[in-house]
Amino acid sequence: MSPEMLSLTPAAIARVRQLLATQGEGASGIRLGVRTAGCSGLTYTIDFAKQIEPQDQVVERDGVKVVIDPSAVMYLLGTEMDFVEDKLGAAFKFNNPNEAGRCGCGESFTV
Repeated sequence: MSPEMLSLTPAAIARVRQLLATQGEGASGIRLGVRTAGCSGLTYTIDFAKQIEPQDQVVERDGVKVVIDPSAVMYLLGTEMDFVEDKLGAAFKFNNPNEAGRCGCGESFTV
């Protein structure tokens, strides 16, 4: 059985839904990608998806769409997207089985 492209926790779904509500009709979902940055090489990117291109991968859970940039698919396969809050802040957290390492500050990863 092949791994799911991307799974979302209930907390991540709720947070994405909140973020999209602030955009009105301007965004159809959020766009998830990966770019070169940080001391380990790669970092996750999140933005509002204004449109969905034919080559994009779309994951929809409970009415929430996550649009995955085609160049990020190989890095995100099997990843769980979560949203965590603590005393110091709140952020999306990615539990990615493809990560081989992470930098000390947690901002970037390597595969």
